[in-house]
Amino acid sequence: MSAIDPKQYKETQRHSWDSVAHGWEKWWRAIEIGAGKVSRRLIELASIKIGSKVLDISTGIGEPAITAAREVGNTGQVLATDISSEMLSIAKQRAINAGLQHVIVFKQGDTGTIELPKSTFDAALCRFGLMFLPDLDTALLNIYGSLVNGGRFAAAVWALPEKDSLFTSTMNTIMKETHTSPLPEGAPGPFSLSDESLLRNYFVNTGFKDVTIERMNVTFDFESSKEYASFVHETAGPLHEMLSNESPERRQKIIEAVSESARNFADNTGIVKFSNDALCIIGKK
Repeated sequence: MSAIDPKQYKETQRHSWDSVAHGWEKWWRAIEIGAGKVSRRLIELASIKIGSKVLDISTGIGEPAITAAREVGNTGQVLATDISSEMLSIAKQRAINAGLQHVIVFKQGDTGTIELPKSTFDAALCRFGLMFLPDLDTALLNIYGSLVNGGRFAAAVWALPEKDSLFTSTMNTIMKETHTSPLPEGAPGPFSLSDESLLRNYFVNTGFKDVTIERMNVTFDFESSKEYASFVHETAGPLHEMLSNESPERRQKIIEAVSESARNFADNTGIVKFSNDALCIIGKK
């Protein structure tokens, strides 16, 4: 991918996602109203069933691991990994609350270097995590090696948004207010795998067969532009890094600017919708 220092990048990622873990816990229900169908579709694509052994990469605070655990039942098992210890701490508690602590095992680590058991899993999943990996080739090889022959890997990444989308407006506002330059071409980021040909090639070059991609619309609803701005502030790990050097007063001004820009996307009742397509890709070992 881009010429970045992977070690430094991963440390920054770990810190940024640690910093918003409790924001994800706060907004989890709102997130799952929109993203829950992605988890369910990935599980369908990966042919997960009772007794399956499943790997979930970049699980965050527990998805799609928890949804998968309900599918595999007591005779199956899910290994859920993430780079953020704070995210995993919340995921573990959610699993306990759901009575799934005997089905899910959590392990902290980077996808490219974490030690995974070889030829073990019937399926692997990753919901909106692959785009942020600086060494995707290595990570995919690690996942591939952990699957049994015939095992499936299903992942979701973001497609490129429309030119005048809410996300684009938000990012433009934040970059303008923080004097931040756009990500260099090829750098890890929300849309780094939005090119379907590029995404497919990563899977094929790893060795995956029967690779297919489908699109799915994902929508998150917010009662107001102010609520949307709060959501962005409390859940977007990279944004926390961008604001880390700003004073509290300046951070507040930037969040207000995000809210103001989001008003352009509100309906006549004030509801703001974040809507974008996801690319769901599936490959078989």
